[in-house]
Amino acid sequence: MDCPTDIVFVLDGSGSIGLSNFALMKSFLSRLVSRLDIDSGNTRVGLITYSSSVGSRFNLNDYSTVASVQSAISALTYPSGGTNTGGALAYVRTTMLTSAAGDRGNVPNVVAVLTDGQSNDASYTQVYKQFSCYLLHNKRILIFWVSMSGICNVISKPFNTNWLLTVVA
Repeated sequence: MDCPTDIVFVLDGSGSIGLSNFALMKSFLSRLVSRLDIDSGNTRVGLITYSSSVGSRFNLNDYSTVASVQSAISALTYPSGGTNTGGALAYVRTTMLTSAAGDRGNVPNVVAVLTDGQSNDASYTQVYKQFSCYLLHNKRILIFWVSMSGICNVISKPFNTNWLLTVVA
């Protein structure tokens, strides 16, 4: 099935996540991307890590094979530090989801945030999350929040998401 999609993964690398959980997130993502249609060019993957600030990242147009995305994920280092979730959301909206970073305007976007939910500035993060969700929803962007406790909730549903839920399951 031809279903082009641009996906940005947002990984919490704060001190509350810890090194072992960060390694689990990397392993999960590596297995997940192996199921995506990257090699054909239908799916593009970008990624950022964040703690006190946005750390490691690769843009949607940096890698065009499953193997190269998996290699980039494997090379991620655990940043530790605070939890600036609001700053990470701002970075995704203003930098990652742009044509300069490889975003395709005619293709649906998915943003998947993997976090333990413990932001250092909960009120800023909550306000920015609501604002970002409003803006991203209007651009037809699906946002997933995946908690380290195993809870996943869909923030917005602008288009059919059965294919992603099948991949994650």
